[in-house]
Amino acid sequence: MRALVKISVVLAFCVIVLGAFTRLTEAGLGCPDWPGCYGFLSVPSQADQIQQAEALYPDSPVEIDKAWYEMIHRYFAGTLGLLILAIAITSWFQKRQPSQKPTPVKLPGFLLALVIFQAALGMWTVTMNLQPLIVMGHLLGGFSIVSLLFLLSLRLEPYRVGGGDPELRRYRGLAFFALIVVICQIALGGWVAANYAAVACTELPFCEGNWTSNLDFSGAFSIPEANTYQFGAHDYDDRMTMHVIHRIGAIITTLVVGWLIFKCWRKAVSSFFRSSLLVTSLLLILQIALGISNVVFNLPLSVAVFHNAVGALLLLSLVALNYNLSRKA
Repeated sequence: MRALVKISVVLAFCVIVLGAFTRLTEAGLGCPDWPGCYGFLSVPSQADQIQQAEALYPDSPVEIDKAWYEMIHRYFAGTLGLLILAIAITSWFQKRQPSQKPTPVKLPGFLLALVIFQAALGMWTVTMNLQPLIVMGHLLGGFSIVSLLFLLSLRLEPYRVGGGDPELRRYRGLAFFALIVVICQIALGGWVAANYAAVACTELPFCEGNWTSNLDFSGAFSIPEANTYQFGAHDYDDRMTMHVIHRIGAIITTLVVGWLIFKCWRKAVSSFFRSSLLVTSLLLILQIALGISNVVFNLPLSVAVFHNAVGALLLLSLVALNYNLSRKA
């Protein structure tokens, strides 16, 4: 079961990256229906198939590349769902065998329920034409799945962290707070992405012009009525406000996570915890650099996708740190 969970962690991470790529290439509606594509199981590619598809969806002309981006994301996500189903079934059977070591059952069961809900969010993302709250929820669902799979992987590992750093346990509260802050920052990033606000500000450190007088917090967190939310439905002031809040969130996240690393590093004795803290530090620095690069270079695709990937890795590093700090010495 451990191998199955580890494979699922890697696949869940790939699904997050593919989801970011799909969103950033404007392929979220590459297939206007769900779970198929223009009524087909795969992307229509023959002339007669394309003609049939465009007759069925006259407002959505077939763009083969974008349709493939969307379907590949769905294929990977569907495979992940089957793996999580296998994990849940395996854990249930192992729990019923008294000769087996204690196996987590609640977490695999919750993961199965979560991935089913995530599939529903994926469907609503398409059927509700990229409604921002659904898109952000879908992004958070993906991050939640990979985090919980990673936590399950940690719980199944036979190797356990020793008690060489008992003084670090005093920072469990700070570590949990840092984890919550990172999750909130990911949610803000998802809201910015869902509303196409990533390039609303093109200068550093906050925004160009007299941005403070144009802030609109109520508008930034509203959902305007629209037939489609592709390319965004908010005005500039709303998007600029979203972007500025995300940047402020990045500063807060840096300070909180940086403070956690500093406090733990001073008390860490074992190479295990020092290595873990070093990885978290490098991921934090890299994430800041990628965020700045998104602004300076006007959101290049590779940098934006990498920004999502490193955000997921930073989250996983904090999940691991929280787990290891919570273990008894």
